[in-house]
Amino acid sequence: MKVNIVGKNVKVTPAIAEKVNKKLDHLTKYFLIDDNVTAKVLIRTYPVGQKIEVTIPTKYAILRAEVVDDDLYAAIDLAIDKLEDQIRRQKTRLQRKNRLSLAEAFLDEEESAGDDIDEVVKTKSIEPQEMSLDEAIMKMELLGHDFFIYTDDETEKIAVVYKRKDGDYGLIETE
Repeated sequence: MKVNIVGKNVKVTPAIAEKVNKKLDHLTKYFLIDDNVTAKVLIRTYPVGQKIEVTIPTKYAILRAEVVDDDLYAAIDLAIDKLEDQIRRQKTRLQRKNRLSLAEAFLDEEESAGDDIDEVVKTKSIEPQEMSLDEAIMKMELLGHDFFIYTDDETEKIAVVYKRKDGDYGLIETE
């Protein structure tokens, strides 16, 4: 993740920039945030306190936190805590949302399947990323897909996790 730090009425010292970068690096463990994302950090000084605004536009949602505190370093910590809470809520929301929409998608597909000859209308190539099964399920849910292709971190082989009609998950492993 790239970080763009701007100071209003305050000079952004290397120590402040290092603290902000170090704290924002902790957010990269959540796969909502990839390397192409640029976090915008605005630091302001007021007579009453220090204010930090952090905005991270991801492809799923815009994460934003704004904190005012007497101590700038405490404000940075509080802003990161707010962003982590938002990420957790977003993941939970996406998990719950996709349970019913999958069943409706199967019904729509069955109704339109009785037409002419099937033909390929889109081709896509991917490079499977190495991750655990739990990470693959979470990424599949966040993307809103019915299946996800990845490289299993234990077996180092290509695997496909998919959502079954009963709401559970299935796994296809290659030999």
